Amino acid sequence: MRSLLTLFIAGLLLTACAENQPAKPLESTSEGTISITIEESFRSFMNQELKVFASSFPKAVIKVQYKSEIECFKDLAEDSTKMIFVTRGLNKAEQANYKNQLGYAPTFGILAYNAIAVVIHKDAKDSIFTIQDLRDRLTGKNPQQVVMDGDHLTGVIRFLIDSLVKTNKLGKNVMAAQGSKEVIKYLKDHPKAIGFMGMNWIGDDYDPNQVKDRLQLKMAKIECTLCTEKGLYAAPSQATISLGQYSLSLPIYYILKENAPGLGSGLLNFMSLERGQLIFRRAFLVPAKMGFQKRNGMIN
Repeated sequence: MRSLLTLFIAGLLLTACAENQPAKPLESTSEGTISITIEESFRSFMNQELKVFASSFPKAVIKVQYKSEIECFKDLAEDSTKMIFVTRGLNKAEQANYKNQLGYAPTFGILAYNAIAVVIHKDAKDSIFTIQDLRDRLTGKNPQQVVMDGDHLTGVIRFLIDSLVKTNKLGKNVMAAQGSKEVIKYLKDHPKAIGFMGMNWIGDDYDPNQVKDRLQLKMAKIECTLCTEKGLYAAPSQATISLGQYSLSLPIYYILKENAPGLGSGLLNFMSLERGQLIFRRAFLVPAKMGFQKRNGMIN
């Protein structure tokens, strides 16, 4: 009898302890907490994506950091974030490495397309460039001053190195500013320089600051390398990116390290469906997940 009473009291104590422990926070596609890291040049449009997502799902807490692309990949590898937004996906070696570590490979894909704008002063004499012209400036063969977006290895710099510089080295005439705003400031003060930055920092017609910047600056036209007709040049825009006429288009990738539906999947779904894709289009980017067509209407 005494042993039964002891067991009964012990059971009550265990139940009381369990009730006093804090409940494990829930996570679903619409609530919970997640840490994400975003390529710093995406800040202007990703702020809008996250703002609308937060207003739609108030129980979701997204802890976001903006860093250079190389730092985003470090965060993903060190498990300090579940999700990153960058300008490239995972290569085969990276996929295999994650699969060995986690038992599954992270998912990744393209959400939208941006572009690297070649920005010049409005009074610049040269406003049309071939790909070779740009390569000569980046490698220092042409010593004209060049300023880039980001003082670390951002997606813009990585793309230019992989696509244009290749096995060469950046010239001594190339400098890196601390972010896109500093590139814009430098170009205003140095009319002979050219700059490289994400189109989202200079091509948004709804942003009064960008409209004001374009009173002093403009986006150059560059050679269309995919056009069958030679001698065609294009400035970056939604139309020229969509038609493949602008040669420096830049994909916006997500990489998600989640093997079950969680808040990361919810954020991805939001950005992939109509509302999220419309935000990309509103930022003058090209949505990759949904096609939006402009139809002309007539009112009788």
